Amino acid sequence: MRRSLPHSGILVGVDGSPSSVAAVRWAAHEATMRNSPLTLVHVVTAPPVLGAPVLVSPAAPIPAEFVEQREEDARQMLNDAIKVAEDSAAGHGSLKINAEVFVSAPAATLVEQSTDAEMVVVGSRGQSTWRRALLGSVSSALVHHARCPVAVMPSELASLPQPMGSSVLVGVDGSPVSELATAIAFDEASWRNADLVALHAWTDAEMGRVLTMESGELESAANRILAERLAGWQERYPDVTVHRLVVWDHPARHLLDRARWAQLVVVGSHGRGGFTGMLLGSVSMAVVHAARVPVIVARRR
Repeated sequence: MRRSLPHSGILVGVDGSPSSVAAVRWAAHEATMRNSPLTLVHVVTAPPVLGAPVLVSPAAPIPAEFVEQREEDARQMLNDAIKVAEDSAAGHGSLKINAEVFVSAPAATLVEQSTDAEMVVVGSRGQSTWRRALLGSVSSALVHHARCPVAVMPSELASLPQPMGSSVLVGVDGSPVSELATAIAFDEASWRNADLVALHAWTDAEMGRVLTMESGELESAANRILAERLAGWQERYPDVTVHRLVVWDHPARHLLDRARWAQLVVVGSHGRGGFTGMLLGSVSMAVVHAARVPVIVARRR
């Protein structure tokens, strides 16, 4: 049985890749901002077995010498990550850092450890060849299976400057997981002293029950619906300036377009079914894969 990390706060998967380094930097800022502990995790795994699924451990036993060498490499990698985190937190407050090495399957381990975390932060892509610990498939598995919100960092974040005074962007469709995404987005905007842009994509199918209305009237109705969905959160977070944005169809395209001026995007892990859902799984995954800024995928504990 794998050991559990109690009160791990912000949990980060570390593998030394550019997006992993970006994840450590971002997570250190997030943990410092929230006065939460930061836990850095590296997962030692055997060379990939052809055809083995992502969420299971390797079928063949791992030689002890191999594990010892990999654990030594892992400790050095974590020491480097600790230095990155400390440098990122310098001048912004104290930061408690924990570092752990696991010998198992990366996705299964991070999913299990997410039970006790406030948030899991991973890079969108991992290292190449056998040193790969956090593959794109692993970050994808976390987006679908983690037991807390998941923040995915693009590798470009290591080199791209952060937009000054940029907003937090959230997709809203009225589903329960969209409500969670809205809660996370308001919280992040408040912590960051940033404006919040709430985007809702409406369609004819969504307004199908009022077919007698003209297009302009339908858009006005969609604006009223969005305002109603945000009203309670605006009362709870009076310090957050909210900009409501109603667009026509193609939610992923609109979110990615607006993300160019955002410091963070928040989406649901899935939304309503059929053609009316704003935050369908495909939309969220499209944003995670294509956005060049951090993306938080709202997942319930």
